[in-house]
Amino acid sequence: MTAETNQVNQTTTGADAIDEAIARGIDFDGSPIPTAKLDLYTKVMALEANRQRSGVSNTMRSRIVRIGAKHIPQTELDTLLVDAGFAPLKEKEIAFFYGGK
Repeated sequence: MTAETNQVNQTTTGADAIDEAIARGIDFDGSPIPTAKLDLYTKVMALEANRQRSGVSNTMRSRIVRIGAKHIPQTELDTLLVDAGFAPLKEKEIAFFYGGK
C-alpha cells in the first residue's frame, strides 16, 4: 500500500484520529511511526493509565483549557469557563498558553 493510499483511507480529524493512527503505527502521511517512538509513547501512556485521578471536573477543565487555548481567544475562554462554573484561567495558564501569541 502506498503512502497516498494510507492517507486517503485515514481521517485526520476528530478526537480519535491520533489514537487510531498510533494504534496502526502509521502517521497521517502514510509513513511508519518509528518503533522507538511508539515504545516510548506506550510506556508513558501506561504510567498515565495507572495515575490516580483527582476528579472528573478537574480533568474536564484541564482539557478545556489545553485544547480551548488553541482555538479560543483568552478573554473568551476565560468567560466561557466562568459561565460554565469552572475556575477562571490562572496566571500560569495564561502565560503558558497565551504568552507567546
